Amino acid sequence: MPDSPRFLTLADVAEVLNTSVAQVYALVRRGDLPAIKIGGRGQWRVEAEQLEGYITRMYDETRSYVDTHPFVDPEGRPLDGDEVPPAD
Repeated sequence: MPDSPRFLTLADVAEVLNTSVAQVYALVRRGDLPAIKIGGRGQWRVEAEQLEGYITRMYDETRSYVDTHPFVDPEGRPLDGDEVPPAD
């Protein structure tokens, strides 16, 4: 018997991602997060493995974004992670 459920409700996913159910529903409807509809009322379920895959993809996409969008000050000088660009 598995320790955690195979399928999660949208509320479960929202809790894991620390976001709203509406945001998770939008991810599902856009096709960003694979899910299935079950039952006569069409309740959405996300497989735990799909959620983990989504999280991994988001880490990869974020890394790619960070690599291609360096953290710079208003004059274009690179900043390290501890510096904050000055406010305008």
